[in-house]
Amino acid sequence: MIVATSGLTKRFGRVTAVDGVSLQVQEGVRFGLLGPNGSGKTTLVRMLLGLVHATSGSIEVLGEPMPRRARTVLPRVGALVEGPAAWDHLSGRANLRLLDAAGPGRARHRRRRVDAVLEQVGLGGVDRRPVKAYSLGMRQRLGIAAALLREPELLLLDEPTNGLDPRGIQEMRALLTSLNEAGTTVVLSSHLLTEVEALCTHVGVMDRGRLALSSELGALRTPTGRVLVRSPEPDAVVGLLDGQVVDRRGDTLTVRGAEPAALNARLVSGGVRVTGLTEERRTLEQVVLELTGTGNDRVDRRPREAVVPGRSRGAGGPR
Repeated sequence: MIVATSGLTKRFGRVTAVDGVSLQVQEGVRFGLLGPNGSGKTTLVRMLLGLVHATSGSIEVLGEPMPRRARTVLPRVGALVEGPAAWDHLSGRANLRLLDAAGPGRARHRRRRVDAVLEQVGLGGVDRRPVKAYSLGMRQRLGIAAALLREPELLLLDEPTNGLDPRGIQEMRALLTSLNEAGTTVVLSSHLLTEVEALCTHVGVMDRGRLALSSELGALRTPTGRVLVRSPEPDAVVGLLDGQVVDRRGDTLTVRGAEPAALNARLVSGGVRVTGLTEERRTLEQVVLELTGTGNDRVDRRPREAVVPGRSRGAGGPR
């Protein structure tokens, strides 16, 4: 296993941020750690890197115990946690050269390696302006570049698409997929379900510090028992199926209780043209909402006590 934890717990005073998490991440996967804000995702990632020490439980990263073997493990890991850090008065290229200088035996290849990772993340043409003049998206790209400097076996990324525009998100997804296909295991934490669903092969769901679920993504998206039908003749579909259509949006209709092949045969035999027919499956959003609460950043207003007009609370109030 690339990552393995057992009974991992972290308490900050009376607050339990991570509660008995036993997680396994296999080599070569793209693993997404999902959950509402405050669910313990970032604290878990920080413990994997040895930045926060566990209250109890055990951690192994790349087959080594953490944080005891951090000096052996961390040179093989690229990480971005809680936003990119940088010397703001220096350029992005100068930042990376300083970071790369901390690695052993790399002086001869430093300039070439820095140029390569800047190109990978879409900053190949960056000028000498200081990092303090960068946009949030540029800073995020620079943080990813720093994580790639040592050609890591494992990437641990916290909200890697934060600050990126839609094109930047698409480019980052393509980059992480290509790195993974070349042999790098990718573990990322995010609250963006659509990004995890588009990128990851496996998913873990955190809720109130606990690991509510860990599974291959495909195994979660089970059939709903409904079929999505596309037809240029939606009225004919409704008439033929007589009450089985439960939703209609333009030329797409949702049909309940039907087996796709049999449904297609029925429509075709009834003279209805069909341009698309797919089995509906649960979305990752549905799975996560079923498993998690409202999140720890929500503050609801408590219902006020009703007051009978003309009567004060001190005079008996409502009963």
